[in-house]
Amino acid sequence: MAATLVHELPEGPEWLYEVKLDGYRALVMKSADRVQIRSRNNKDLTASYPGIVSAAARLRAATAVVDGEIVAVDGQGRPSFQALQNRGSFPQHTIVFYAFDLLHVDGRDITRLPLEERKARLADVVRESGVLLSASLPGTAAQVISVVRGAGLEGVIAKRRASAYKAGLRTETWVKLKLDRQQEFVVGGYRPGPHGLDALLVGFYDQGKLKFAGKVRAGFTPHVRREVFEQLKPLHTARCPFADLPNARTSHWGGGVTAEQMSEMQWLRPKLVAQVRFVEWTADDHLRHAAFLGLRDDKPAKDVRRET
Repeated sequence: MAATLVHELPEGPEWLYEVKLDGYRALVMKSADRVQIRSRNNKDLTASYPGIVSAAARLRAATAVVDGEIVAVDGQGRPSFQALQNRGSFPQHTIVFYAFDLLHVDGRDITRLPLEERKARLADVVRESGVLLSASLPGTAAQVISVVRGAGLEGVIAKRRASAYKAGLRTETWVKLKLDRQQEFVVGGYRPGPHGLDALLVGFYDQGKLKFAGKVRAGFTPHVRREVFEQLKPLHTARCPFADLPNARTSHWGGGVTAEQMSEMQWLRPKLVAQVRFVEWTADDHLRHAAFLGLRDDKPAKDVRRET
């Protein structure tokens, strides 16, 4: 189940609020002593997160399916998507699983029960297991936003207390407010440079066509550039995947790509998805001051749309 992006949080006693966590969405499934972790696009992540597997094995249920987020947190509990992407470079961070919904428990499908009841059962299931509970935040929408923004967190999720769980759907009974502007973009090419690449060329799908959103140069260290470059090489292609390039007349390395610059680019089959932070969209519908946060494999490229 996915949340709909909003620009203002709903108010009222029928809503509860949670922190929008900056990590990988996943399902944890326990059946007796066996635990499996599956990503949004049904990729098996079990072997990658042995600590989460150990915690999930201690869930207080014979069988359970738990929805939540894989997160890398620092000593103060603050999540970092970059640390999750580059675990070897962030030894001070710990990988944890924050649970926010319970879909099945002890052989029973409870997705039609009200969210508030599912969360009450979830709290008991995860107790003392090592799986963390994504708790509801007290206060008004304005108070919650103030606290979450002050903590430097990504955003807030609002959910109707009476909502059922509708798998595979993006509904308005769950909504999300982003305080830090970022989203996923499809990587369609790059400009070669130091350590393999100078900048990524990213976009999103609109009516089946890949539209160019901008260039991403910031956010890379030499080590990250080399790692990303190795993942890009198998996707090389001679054909530009963006439907709207070239799209600029000026030759400066700004928002668009001129006809002359097209030959400088290395195009890619649009398979990889990058998480990107940016300040705003320009009048030309390009990203302003974009920074790379990491590649993610928990969302198919074809599902990437413009969110803001």
